Order: sequence, then structure tokens, then C-alpha cells
Amino acid sequence: MGQNDLMGTAEDFADQFLRVTKQYLPHVARLCLISTFLEDGIRMWFQWSEQRDYIDSTWSCGYLLASSFVFLNLLGQLTGCVLVLSRNFVQYACFGLFGIIALQTIAYSILWDLKFLMRSCRTSWAQR
Repeated sequence: MGQNDLMGTAEDFADQFLRVTKQYLPHVARLCLISTFLEDGIRMWFQWSEQRDYIDSTWSCGYLLASSFVFLNLLGQLTGCVLVLSRNFVQYACFGLFGIIALQTIAYSILWDLKFLMRSCRTSWAQR
């Protein structure tokens, strides 16, 4: 009987916890899903000059084009995050965030960086 009492107490606690947190869980879930974009956008804000200089030195494109690229990245990520969290135009926000991923893949030459790809594959295999 001791184990049944413990299970009953655990179920009661879980039910009460879910009743209290039920309204917040969708917001927390959305925040978890976009957390990488949010972190990257905030990091771009605080490391603006480093990001701009990296793009300028990699592409040899000049200050204006590098600044425009970093601004587009920053604006796209933060706008997408705000739209997802506010539940407005979620489908368009997700398409925009996907576009940012594609843009960064090309801009930072991630697709052709064999070392990065191997590290990503190793990480994904280790998680299985």
C-alpha cells in the first residue's frame, strides 16, 4: 500500500502543478523553440562591430554592405522571435527564421566548412 500512496500523492501533485502552470506552458515552449534565434540576435546587437568586421573581411564587401547584412540578420531574428512569441503571423515568422538560417549558411560558408559539418554530425550521432 505504501507504493500506491506515493503514486497517488505524485499524481495529485502533478495535477495541481499542471493546473497552475497550464496557461504558461505554451509561452515557455515557444520561448524554448526560438531561444537560439533570440540569443543570436541579442549577441549580434552587443557584438555589432565584430560581426560587421568579420563579414567585411570575409567578403571584402565594405562597411556599408557588411553593416546591412548584420542589420538584416539582427532584424530578421528579433522580429521573427517577437512574432512567434506574440502568436502573430507565426507561419511567416517561421519562414523568415528559416530564411535567416539559409542566409547564414551561405554567408558564413558553413555549408562548405568540412570541419563544422563533421563536428555537427558527431554531435548529432552522440545524442542518439
